[in-house]
Amino acid sequence: MRLLPRELETLWTLFTAPVVWALHFLVCYLTVAIHCAKVDPGASLAAIRFMLAVATVLALATIVLSATLAWRQWGFGTQEPPHEEPTREDRRLFQGFATLLLSALSFVSVLFVALPLAAIERCAS
Repeated sequence: MRLLPRELETLWTLFTAPVVWALHFLVCYLTVAIHCAKVDPGASLAAIRFMLAVATVLALATIVLSATLAWRQWGFGTQEPPHEEPTREDRRLFQGFATLLLSALSFVSVLFVALPLAAIERCAS
């Protein structure tokens, strides 16, 4: 029994993780910018910190799901790159490998975007 159908493994899965990172980046930075602009300078970020932590966990979970699909599409790592032959199978393996690498990069990027939430307690005055 498969949890997710193979039909999900399309070219769109290649873009899932970077799009999730970009949306997370926008949500975090716009939320903090709007909060700090609307509230008095030097205001605490405690009010929005939990919401952004939840957004970070959701983004990371989505990226892990994308990486899981990529790992399955790549054949669970049984085929070594490069996948350079002009065959349908090599294109599928290449796409899975590329998606897995983009997912890893996006995962680290989401962590780096969320890192200031742990360090910054107040809006800059």
